[in-house]
Amino acid sequence: MDRQQEFVLRTIEERDVRFVRLWFTDVVGSMKSVALAPAEVEGAFEEGLGFDGSSIEGMSRIYESDMLLQPDPSTFQILPWRGETEPTSRMFCDILTPDGLPAAADSRQVLKRQLAVASEMGFTCYTHPEIEFYLLRSSELGTDGYPVPVDRGGYFDHVTGGVAQDFRRTAVTMLEAVGISVEFSHHENGPGQNEIDLRYADALQTADNVMTFRTVIKEVAIQQGIYATFMPKPFSDEPGSGMHTHFSLFEGDTNAFFEAGREFQLSDTARQFIAGILRHAPEFTAVTNQFVNSYKRLWGGGEAPSHRSWGHNNRSALVRVPLYKPGKGQSARVEYRGIDSATNPYLAYACLLGAGLKGIQEGYELEPQAEEDVWGLSSAERRASGHDPLPGSLHDAIRAMEESELVADILGEQVYTSFLRNKRDEWEAYRQNVSPFELRRYLGIL
Repeated sequence: MDRQQEFVLRTIEERDVRFVRLWFTDVVGSMKSVALAPAEVEGAFEEGLGFDGSSIEGMSRIYESDMLLQPDPSTFQILPWRGETEPTSRMFCDILTPDGLPAAADSRQVLKRQLAVASEMGFTCYTHPEIEFYLLRSSELGTDGYPVPVDRGGYFDHVTGGVAQDFRRTAVTMLEAVGISVEFSHHENGPGQNEIDLRYADALQTADNVMTFRTVIKEVAIQQGIYATFMPKPFSDEPGSGMHTHFSLFEGDTNAFFEAGREFQLSDTARQFIAGILRHAPEFTAVTNQFVNSYKRLWGGGEAPSHRSWGHNNRSALVRVPLYKPGKGQSARVEYRGIDSATNPYLAYACLLGAGLKGIQEGYELEPQAEEDVWGLSSAERRASGHDPLPGSLHDAIRAMEESELVADILGEQVYTSFLRNKRDEWEAYRQNVSPFELRRYLGIL
């Protein structure tokens, strides 16, 4: 037994922890949980905890359903919202086959594989997400058939006595209590829309943090009698909720994206990484934007980028290179702005990292940057500038992913197949649904 496992067992005893929750995700990133008695934790460390994988979306086929949860002791945290009377903790888990090998269907393992590829190339990947979400009065729709936001505030608004302000204070305190460092928080553009930015961490820790973040936000909302949603586009006429994520690669203690004296201080490594993301973005959009509703955000106006482009401090570009600050070479990074906050973070980060590494491995050439406002260009101007569109619907994104050898390689056969099956089912259900829009528009005139 290693020191981290011993620390967990000792903390459980000293804090009189009554329940230990084992967390993992299915193929679309929904949180799964099982509560373990404290006396069983040592056995789970040694042998894993068996469960029926065939009952979890994308995990296994019925004839190979036995799987094991292997708790990661480095992720142990006491859950502050459960109170002090009967303390509850959690650990994220890796999923194993009965013979102790990493399960091909484990989202966390998909990201670990790409991090191993990066490590073999000499890189460590760090990420920094900016997570947006809406706060609503309730999960129920209003009398007009639309969600009801908690306020009518806008970008950076200080809403005196506002629900969101108190919410953010409580949420940030709770996030820090579970070991997640927050950079800042504020009201976003939409009514009831908020953003909380997490500090840099390695990509696996960030993905774990995103899953914890979504749980914390929903728990705090319930405590305050409101509802939090990460739905990409809950309002037709308001901005969607993204999860812009900053990426950087380090070689030891040196930022591999920084090169003094180059344009924008970007190294060849950074340029090839951007080129890889841009070339393969349409292929992994089904992963970074995995729901029918995601394409209402990408193509429904607002600030979501929907065309392949990059630019220096250009917020209309799909990939943005933040403004360089003198003396801050270690903070050189690139920001991918297409991802939404409902994604499976393990798969999304695996695809983005894998595409960027492909660009480095193959020496992709970076196209000219977009200096103009990409949103303001006409379709003809975008075509002339080489700003090809991302998929326009989940159906188009599925088609692009089906033809991608790279995404199939990154995800592995089982996750790739299960994910596509889930998305095809979603598209088919959506395609057959008669929406309120159609009834309002056609029923009275046809």
